[in-house]
Amino acid sequence: MRIAVCDDDEREISRIRKLITEYQISRNETIECQYFTNGTDFLCELKGGEYDLVLLDILMPGISGIKIAQELRELDKNVRFIFVSASPEFAVESYRVGAYYYLLKPVEADSFFALLDKVKGELSVQTEQGFILKSRDSIVWIAFDKLVHVEVINKTVFFYLSDGTVHEATATLADFEGELLSRPEFLKTHRSYLINLNYIQAMDNNYVRMKNGHNVPVSRQRRGQVHDAYMYFLNRAGAGGMVPTAHKPKYYEGPWRILLVDDDPDDRTLWGNILRSHGCIVQMADDGESALQLAAENPCDCVLLDVMIPGEDGFSICERLHKLMDVPIIFLSCLTEADRQVEGFVAGGIDYITKDTPGELFWAKVETRIRLAMSERTQLRYGPLLLDLAKRRVMIGEKELSLTSIEFDILCRFSERPGHIFTPEEIYGMIWGSQPWDGGQLVQMHMSRVRRKLEKAWGEHHFIEAVWGQGYRFVPAKQ
Repeated sequence: MRIAVCDDDEREISRIRKLITEYQISRNETIECQYFTNGTDFLCELKGGEYDLVLLDILMPGISGIKIAQELRELDKNVRFIFVSASPEFAVESYRVGAYYYLLKPVEADSFFALLDKVKGELSVQTEQGFILKSRDSIVWIAFDKLVHVEVINKTVFFYLSDGTVHEATATLADFEGELLSRPEFLKTHRSYLINLNYIQAMDNNYVRMKNGHNVPVSRQRRGQVHDAYMYFLNRAGAGGMVPTAHKPKYYEGPWRILLVDDDPDDRTLWGNILRSHGCIVQMADDGESALQLAAENPCDCVLLDVMIPGEDGFSICERLHKLMDVPIIFLSCLTEADRQVEGFVAGGIDYITKDTPGELFWAKVETRIRLAMSERTQLRYGPLLLDLAKRRVMIGEKELSLTSIEFDILCRFSERPGHIFTPEEIYGMIWGSQPWDGGQLVQMHMSRVRRKLEKAWGEHHFIEAVWGQGYRFVPAKQ
């Protein structure tokens, strides 16, 4: 792990240095750490990508910690930063610029260690931004952001890089398209071509002109899909920008769905009203068992979980919820003791909000956690079913489920909207794009194959069920 600490108080730097040393010893972990006593020196040395975690004091001479965070985010979209301050008054502003967490001085070992454990765990599952290619001449590393386009001729695949290099491999396009198409910047324009949207210079109906001067053909069947993807890219990246490359965007964009679990009706009303005022759809439960049932039957983007609820406490329910779904779980409690907050992180909570938190700060924390979770999501889990979006593979139980590329796309899109009934026309449009409607034969054939494979692999539950006269829907397995 690579950490930078920026604080004008040398006593505080000394304290954090000591804590990091204690953490390394207790976890047998190696940490590279740099310390800065002013923001100017820190920014002057930054190029982007040097650090995994940055600890920032807020009130410093010259450049404030908030301003440093804004500059840092421009250089590095993936870095996490934690604000460290003697006052809570800047907490709202800190979360608005994407803070990972907000710590009050003096920093306590338990809470700090829990945060470092969490960061370390997240870093350990991040995928490398590239792939190894066994070319005709050697084994090379190809960075995703340097790959302009891919072309296959006969049984040779050509990889065109931004520096003009071309690598050749004896293979088929199918050997690489699964990994590349799992990323938002890559798109298939033709059965023999893949392109990186970041390198499009101009676009016509029949071809796209890449910045390396190559004209890449667009098949008639894919014109609509290519056009829509490029328009989406331009809206996301802006003119001359780069599309985010870490993960696929969620297929379903809409109001965030929050599961609020609290046995106090007044608290449910208070927090629920704040969430709804920001456009959220709120479901409520007053105990853990009700929460588990709602989570199994309805999709949500975040869970707000009280600790002291009837039956099993929130810590235990948190662990069970994580087995059902992969969404951020935030503890919302009147218990303010540091050891209870640490217990929340250990149980799998991504944050711990005390009930004396002002409404504006409460929303800032919830919004930040949801946005971060969505930007980092690479897997979807529903009971025994696990979809790995980065590697485009599906595990059910302990076995890998063999799916074609189209079958994976169908299952992935269904799983993004549990309970939603997809009509045959809707399925056809989202998979085959602008191709002429065939009356539903393709949909029926592929849906039958997907359902048969799921049922054979896990006979205890039908993940996709037919709805007579309407279509199909995804039903998560209950734990």
